[in-house]
Amino acid sequence: MTVCTVPHAAIAARSVQQTILTRDGVSLAVYASGPADAAHTVVLLHGLCLGAGSWQVIEDELREQLGEWVRIIRYDHRGHGGSGRAPMHTYRVEQLADDLTDVLVALRVRGALTVAGHSLGGMAAMTYCARPVEQQPVRPRGLVLVATAAGKLCERGLGRLLATPAPDFLSALVAHTPAYAAEHAVRALARPVCELVGLSRGCARAERRVLCSMCSAALSTTALSTAAGFLPHLRRFDQSAGLGNIRATTTILSGDVDTVTPTAHAQEMAKAIPSARHRQFRGAGHMLLHERPAQIAEEIASIVLRRTASSGVGA
Repeated sequence: MTVCTVPHAAIAARSVQQTILTRDGVSLAVYASGPADAAHTVVLLHGLCLGAGSWQVIEDELREQLGEWVRIIRYDHRGHGGSGRAPMHTYRVEQLADDLTDVLVALRVRGALTVAGHSLGGMAAMTYCARPVEQQPVRPRGLVLVATAAGKLCERGLGRLLATPAPDFLSALVAHTPAYAAEHAVRALARPVCELVGLSRGCARAERRVLCSMCSAALSTTALSTAAGFLPHLRRFDQSAGLGNIRATTTILSGDVDTVTPTAHAQEMAKAIPSARHRQFRGAGHMLLHERPAQIAEEIASIVLRRTASSGVGA
Protein backbone atom coordinates (compact mmCIF):
# COMPACT_ATOMS: atom_id res chain seq x y z
CA MET A 1 0.00 0.00 0.00
CA THR A 2 1.30 3.46 -0.93
CA VAL A 3 0.33 6.27 1.41
CA CYS A 4 0.22 9.94 0.53
CA THR A 5 0.12 12.24 3.54
CA VAL A 6 -0.89 15.38 1.65
CA PRO A 7 -4.54 16.45 2.18
CA HIS A 8 -6.61 16.16 -1.00
CA ALA A 9 -8.21 19.60 -1.35
CA ALA A 10 -10.61 18.57 -4.11
CA ILE A 11 -12.24 16.04 -1.80
CA ALA A 12 -12.11 17.55 1.67
CA ALA A 13 -9.59 19.63 3.58
CA ARG A 14 -9.30 17.07 6.35
CA SER A 15 -9.05 14.02 4.11
CA VAL A 16 -5.75 12.25 3.50
CA GLN A 17 -5.39 10.51 0.15
CA GLN A 18 -4.04 6.98 0.07
CA THR A 19 -3.62 4.50 -2.76
CA ILE A 20 -4.20 0.84 -2.05
CA LEU A 21 -3.97 -2.19 -4.30
CA THR A 22 -6.82 -4.67 -4.47
CA ARG A 23 -6.16 -8.40 -4.46
CA ASP A 24 -6.29 -8.40 -8.28
CA GLY A 25 -3.88 -5.48 -8.58
CA VAL A 26 -6.20 -2.52 -9.23
CA SER A 27 -5.23 0.77 -7.54
CA LEU A 28 -7.97 2.51 -5.56
CA ALA A 29 -7.86 6.18 -4.59
CA VAL A 30 -8.97 6.32 -0.96
CA TYR A 31 -9.73 9.40 1.14
CA ALA A 32 -9.80 9.06 4.92
CA SER A 33 -10.28 11.51 7.75
CA GLY A 34 -10.42 11.10 11.50
CA PRO A 35 -8.32 8.94 13.83
CA ALA A 36 -7.01 5.63 12.47
CA ASP A 37 -7.88 3.97 15.79
CA ALA A 38 -11.41 5.38 15.92
CA ALA A 39 -14.02 3.48 17.91
CA HIS A 40 -16.42 3.89 14.95
CA THR A 41 -15.67 4.06 11.22
CA VAL A 42 -18.06 5.19 8.49
CA VAL A 43 -17.47 4.08 4.89
CA LEU A 44 -19.26 5.94 2.08
CA LEU A 45 -19.70 4.23 -1.31
CA HIS A 46 -20.62 6.20 -4.44
CA GLY A 47 -22.81 5.40 -7.43
CA LEU A 48 -22.06 4.44 -11.02
CA CYS A 49 -20.08 7.06 -12.97
CA LEU A 50 -19.83 9.27 -9.88
CA GLY A 51 -16.96 9.34 -7.39
CA ALA A 52 -15.90 9.81 -3.78
CA GLY A 53 -16.53 13.53 -4.18
CA SER A 54 -20.28 12.93 -4.44
CA TRP A 55 -20.20 12.37 -0.65
CA GLN A 56 -18.22 15.53 0.18
CA VAL A 57 -21.15 17.57 1.45
CA ILE A 58 -22.36 14.59 3.48
CA GLU A 59 -18.96 14.23 5.15
CA ASP A 60 -18.98 17.92 6.06
CA GLU A 61 -22.43 17.49 7.59
CA LEU A 62 -21.30 14.38 9.49
CA ARG A 63 -18.38 16.30 10.95
CA GLU A 64 -20.78 18.97 12.13
CA GLN A 65 -23.01 16.38 13.78
CA LEU A 66 -20.45 13.89 15.10
CA GLY A 67 -17.23 15.83 15.56
CA GLU A 68 -13.75 14.51 14.88
CA TRP A 69 -13.81 11.23 16.81
CA VAL A 70 -15.32 9.17 13.96
CA ARG A 71 -13.20 7.96 11.06
CA ILE A 72 -14.73 8.57 7.63
CA ILE A 73 -13.49 6.69 4.57
CA ARG A 74 -14.47 7.26 0.96
CA TYR A 75 -12.90 5.95 -2.22
CA ASP A 76 -13.36 5.88 -5.97
CA HIS A 77 -14.58 2.52 -7.23
CA ARG A 78 -12.40 0.76 -9.79
CA GLY A 79 -12.68 2.51 -13.14
CA HIS A 80 -13.85 5.75 -11.50
CA GLY A 81 -12.18 9.05 -10.61
CA GLY A 82 -8.62 8.64 -9.36
CA SER A 83 -8.77 4.85 -9.20
CA GLY A 84 -7.25 2.63 -11.84
CA ARG A 85 -9.07 1.05 -14.73
CA ALA A 86 -9.70 -2.68 -14.60
CA PRO A 87 -10.66 -5.47 -17.01
CA MET A 88 -14.28 -5.03 -18.06
CA HIS A 89 -15.26 -8.46 -16.74
CA THR A 90 -14.41 -7.28 -13.20
CA TYR A 91 -16.98 -4.49 -13.27
CA ARG A 92 -19.46 -6.38 -11.11
CA VAL A 93 -21.14 -5.67 -7.77
CA GLU A 94 -19.56 -8.76 -6.19
CA GLN A 95 -16.14 -7.40 -7.14
CA LEU A 96 -16.98 -4.06 -5.54
CA ALA A 97 -17.82 -5.93 -2.33
CA ASP A 98 -14.41 -7.62 -2.59
CA ASP A 99 -12.82 -4.19 -3.03
CA LEU A 100 -14.56 -2.99 0.13
CA THR A 101 -13.02 -5.95 1.95
CA ASP A 102 -9.58 -4.99 0.65
CA VAL A 103 -10.00 -1.36 1.76
CA LEU A 104 -11.05 -2.38 5.27
CA VAL A 105 -8.07 -4.71 5.58
CA ALA A 106 -5.54 -2.26 4.11
CA LEU A 107 -6.68 0.57 6.39
CA ARG A 108 -6.81 -1.77 9.39
CA VAL A 109 -10.34 -0.80 10.30
CA ARG A 110 -11.26 -1.95 13.79
CA GLY A 111 -14.19 -1.39 16.11
CA ALA A 112 -17.69 -0.50 15.01
CA LEU A 113 -18.43 0.00 11.32
CA THR A 114 -21.27 1.70 9.47
CA VAL A 115 -21.44 1.45 5.67
CA ALA A 116 -23.53 3.83 3.55
CA GLY A 117 -23.97 3.38 -0.19
CA HIS A 118 -25.71 5.35 -2.91
CA SER A 119 -27.14 3.55 -5.97
CA LEU A 120 -24.38 1.18 -7.21
CA GLY A 121 -22.55 1.81 -3.93
CA GLY A 122 -25.65 0.67 -2.05
CA MET A 123 -25.66 -2.57 -4.03
CA ALA A 124 -22.01 -3.16 -3.08
CA ALA A 125 -22.76 -2.35 0.57
CA MET A 126 -25.72 -4.76 0.84
CA THR A 127 -23.75 -7.48 -0.96
CA TYR A 128 -20.91 -7.18 1.55
CA CYS A 129 -23.30 -7.10 4.51
CA ALA A 130 -25.16 -10.20 3.28
CA ARG A 131 -21.99 -12.31 3.18
CA PRO A 132 -21.17 -14.92 5.85
CA VAL A 133 -19.31 -13.58 8.89
CA GLU A 134 -16.10 -15.38 7.93
CA GLN A 135 -15.99 -13.38 4.68
CA GLN A 136 -16.22 -10.04 6.50
CA PRO A 137 -12.98 -8.73 8.04
CA VAL A 138 -15.20 -6.24 9.88
CA ARG A 139 -18.89 -6.97 10.43
CA PRO A 140 -20.95 -3.79 9.91
CA ARG A 141 -23.16 -2.68 12.77
CA GLY A 142 -24.92 -0.05 10.68
CA LEU A 143 -26.07 0.07 7.04
CA VAL A 144 -27.59 3.00 5.14
CA LEU A 145 -28.92 2.32 1.64
CA VAL A 146 -29.59 5.43 -0.46
CA ALA A 147 -31.60 5.38 -3.71
CA THR A 148 -30.64 1.81 -4.56
CA ALA A 149 -32.11 -1.61 -5.33
CA ALA A 150 -31.49 -5.28 -4.57
CA GLY A 151 -32.46 -6.42 -8.07
CA LYS A 152 -35.29 -6.26 -10.64
CA LEU A 153 -33.66 -3.20 -12.20
CA CYS A 154 -35.08 -4.09 -15.61
CA GLU A 155 -38.65 -4.05 -14.34
CA ARG A 156 -39.08 -0.46 -13.17
CA GLY A 157 -38.36 3.13 -14.13
CA LEU A 158 -35.41 4.00 -16.31
CA GLY A 159 -33.90 0.66 -15.36
CA ARG A 160 -36.10 -0.80 -18.10
CA LEU A 161 -33.46 0.50 -20.51
CA LEU A 162 -31.21 -2.30 -19.26
CA ALA A 163 -33.59 -4.78 -20.87
CA THR A 164 -33.02 -3.18 -24.29
CA PRO A 165 -30.06 -3.88 -26.60
CA ALA A 166 -28.41 -0.61 -25.44
CA PRO A 167 -26.02 -2.11 -22.84
CA ASP A 168 -24.88 -4.79 -25.29
CA PHE A 169 -24.44 -2.15 -27.99
CA LEU A 170 -22.29 -0.09 -25.64
CA SER A 171 -20.13 -3.09 -24.77
CA ALA A 172 -19.67 -3.94 -28.45
CA LEU A 173 -18.83 -0.30 -29.22
CA VAL A 174 -16.08 -0.32 -26.61
CA ALA A 175 -14.77 -3.73 -27.65
CA HIS A 176 -14.58 -3.04 -31.40
CA THR A 177 -14.01 0.72 -31.71
CA PRO A 178 -10.80 2.64 -31.00
CA ALA A 179 -11.05 4.20 -27.54
CA TYR A 180 -10.97 7.82 -28.73
CA ALA A 181 -13.68 7.29 -31.34
CA ALA A 182 -15.94 5.46 -28.88
CA GLU A 183 -15.54 8.11 -26.20
CA HIS A 184 -16.21 10.88 -28.75
CA ALA A 185 -19.38 9.16 -30.01
CA VAL A 186 -20.82 8.73 -26.53
CA ARG A 187 -19.99 12.30 -25.53
CA ALA A 188 -21.84 13.52 -28.62
CA LEU A 189 -24.90 11.55 -27.50
CA ALA A 190 -24.66 12.59 -23.85
CA ARG A 191 -26.58 15.86 -24.07
CA PRO A 192 -29.76 14.50 -25.72
CA VAL A 193 -29.69 11.49 -23.38
CA CYS A 194 -29.49 13.79 -20.36
CA GLU A 195 -32.36 15.86 -21.72
CA LEU A 196 -34.41 12.71 -22.26
CA VAL A 197 -33.78 11.63 -18.64
CA GLY A 198 -34.62 15.09 -17.38
CA LEU A 199 -37.90 15.15 -19.25
CA SER A 200 -38.96 11.74 -17.93
CA ARG A 201 -42.34 11.76 -16.31
CA GLY A 202 -42.15 12.40 -12.59
CA CYS A 203 -38.52 13.61 -12.63
CA ALA A 204 -38.02 16.39 -10.09
CA ARG A 205 -36.75 19.72 -11.41
CA ALA A 206 -33.87 19.66 -8.93
CA GLU A 207 -32.97 16.12 -9.98
CA ARG A 208 -33.07 17.19 -13.64
CA ARG A 209 -30.46 19.90 -13.10
CA VAL A 210 -28.20 17.80 -10.89
CA LEU A 211 -28.48 14.69 -13.06
CA CYS A 212 -27.49 16.57 -16.20
CA SER A 213 -24.51 18.24 -14.52
CA MET A 214 -23.41 14.98 -12.93
CA CYS A 215 -23.72 13.22 -16.30
CA SER A 216 -21.40 15.78 -17.91
CA ALA A 217 -18.92 15.49 -15.05
CA ALA A 218 -19.02 11.70 -15.14
CA LEU A 219 -18.22 11.61 -18.85
CA SER A 220 -15.09 13.65 -18.20
CA THR A 221 -13.80 11.54 -15.28
CA THR A 222 -15.12 8.01 -15.93
CA ALA A 223 -13.94 5.80 -18.76
CA LEU A 224 -16.59 4.57 -21.18
CA SER A 225 -15.41 1.01 -20.53
CA THR A 226 -16.53 1.37 -16.90
CA ALA A 227 -20.17 1.95 -17.80
CA ALA A 228 -19.94 -0.60 -20.61
CA GLY A 229 -18.75 -3.18 -18.11
CA PHE A 230 -21.24 -2.52 -15.32
CA LEU A 231 -24.47 -2.04 -17.27
CA PRO A 232 -24.88 -5.58 -18.68
CA HIS A 233 -24.09 -7.01 -15.23
CA LEU A 234 -26.68 -4.78 -13.54
CA ARG A 235 -29.29 -6.36 -15.80
CA ARG A 236 -28.68 -9.63 -13.95
CA PHE A 237 -27.88 -8.28 -10.48
CA ASP A 238 -30.10 -9.80 -7.78
CA GLN A 239 -29.21 -9.76 -4.09
CA SER A 240 -32.79 -10.22 -2.87
CA ALA A 241 -32.15 -13.75 -1.60
CA GLY A 242 -29.36 -12.55 0.66
CA LEU A 243 -31.13 -9.62 2.30
CA GLY A 244 -32.39 -11.78 5.18
CA ASN A 245 -28.76 -12.43 6.17
CA ILE A 246 -28.11 -8.76 6.95
CA ARG A 247 -27.85 -8.14 10.68
CA ALA A 248 -26.71 -4.52 10.65
CA THR A 249 -29.07 -1.82 11.88
CA THR A 250 -30.42 -0.73 8.50
CA THR A 251 -32.01 2.47 7.21
CA ILE A 252 -33.26 2.69 3.62
CA LEU A 253 -33.69 6.13 2.05
CA SER A 254 -35.57 6.86 -1.16
CA GLY A 255 -37.09 9.72 -3.13
CA ASP A 256 -40.70 9.49 -4.21
CA VAL A 257 -39.94 10.77 -7.74
CA ASP A 258 -36.80 8.70 -8.30
CA THR A 259 -37.04 7.48 -11.91
CA VAL A 260 -33.87 5.35 -11.73
CA THR A 261 -34.63 3.24 -8.65
CA PRO A 262 -38.32 3.84 -7.88
CA THR A 263 -39.64 3.58 -4.32
CA ALA A 264 -40.91 0.02 -4.85
CA HIS A 265 -37.30 -1.14 -4.61
CA ALA A 266 -36.89 0.47 -1.19
CA GLN A 267 -40.17 -0.99 0.04
CA GLU A 268 -39.15 -4.50 -0.96
CA MET A 269 -35.75 -4.17 0.74
CA ALA A 270 -37.39 -2.85 3.91
CA LYS A 271 -39.57 -5.96 4.07
CA ALA A 272 -36.68 -8.37 3.44
CA ILE A 273 -33.97 -6.93 5.73
CA PRO A 274 -34.65 -7.74 9.39
CA SER A 275 -35.89 -4.69 11.34
CA ALA A 276 -35.01 -2.32 8.49
CA ARG A 277 -36.44 1.20 8.56
CA HIS A 278 -37.54 3.03 5.39
CA ARG A 279 -37.70 6.81 5.03
CA GLN A 280 -39.05 8.39 1.87
CA PHE A 281 -38.38 12.02 0.86
CA ARG A 282 -41.17 13.87 -0.91
CA GLY A 283 -40.24 15.62 -4.13
CA ALA A 284 -36.78 14.03 -4.22
CA GLY A 285 -35.27 11.86 -6.93
CA HIS A 286 -32.25 9.64 -7.45
CA MET A 287 -29.60 12.23 -6.54
CA LEU A 288 -30.50 12.27 -2.85
CA LEU A 289 -26.93 13.04 -1.81
CA HIS A 290 -27.31 16.43 -3.47
CA GLU A 291 -31.00 17.00 -2.90
CA ARG A 292 -31.18 16.11 0.82
CA PRO A 293 -27.58 16.15 2.14
CA ALA A 294 -28.39 17.29 5.69
CA GLN A 295 -31.08 14.64 6.12
CA ILE A 296 -28.85 11.88 4.71
CA ALA A 297 -26.07 12.86 7.11
CA GLU A 298 -28.61 12.96 9.95
CA GLU A 299 -29.68 9.38 9.24
CA ILE A 300 -26.08 8.13 9.12
CA ALA A 301 -25.18 10.00 12.31
CA SER A 302 -28.26 8.59 14.04
CA ILE A 303 -27.13 5.02 13.37
CA VAL A 304 -23.56 5.78 14.48
CA LEU A 305 -24.72 7.31 17.75
CA ARG A 306 -27.24 4.55 18.36
CA ARG A 307 -24.67 1.81 17.88
CA THR A 308 -22.11 3.74 19.95
CA ALA A 309 -24.54 4.12 22.84
CA SER A 310 -25.48 0.43 22.73
CA SER A 311 -21.83 -0.62 22.86
CA GLY A 312 -21.05 1.71 25.73
CA VAL A 313 -18.36 3.58 23.79
CA GLY A 314 -18.24 7.30 24.42
CA ALA A 315 -17.31 10.02 21.98
